[in-house]
Amino acid sequence: MKYTITIEETCTKGFDIEADSAEEAYETAKQKYKSCEFVLDPGECQFKQIAITAPNNEATEWQEF
Repeated sequence: MKYTITIEETCTKGFDIEADSAEEAYETAKQKYKSCEFVLDPGECQFKQIAITAPNNEATEWQEF
């Protein structure tokens, strides 16, 4: 049988931004993330979970691992 394994990760990293407001910091952060100036390294994973879907499309609950 063929099972589909789905893995979800949550990674975090702090970045410092000079800005006049939170809105400006938010827009700057989005731009820097999209242009790959802000990159989260793989070793900074804070949370992982996994789910399995069987061939009949029955899925398990998400499980943290």
